[in-house]
Amino acid sequence: MLQTSKLTTKFQTTVPTRVRKILQLKAGDMVGFEIDGNEVRLRRATPLDLAFTQALEGTLTEWSSKADDRAFKDL
Repeated sequence: MLQTSKLTTKFQTTVPTRVRKILQLKAGDMVGFEIDGNEVRLRRATPLDLAFTQALEGTLTEWSSKADDRAFKDL
């Protein structure tokens, strides 16, 4: 079954009720996006996902300049 949601001008969206129920999401929960080629899956993020993401954050500073912000602002 396809569930849809509209993006705002800030690229935000509401997770449909059925999806929230299936993933048992509540306000404040984190979600993960699994990317496989052109396919993306949404899932509830686990503590391990969050720890991995936090460990990577400090290694990605090469893309944190004002020039990068300007170059990628429309993505």
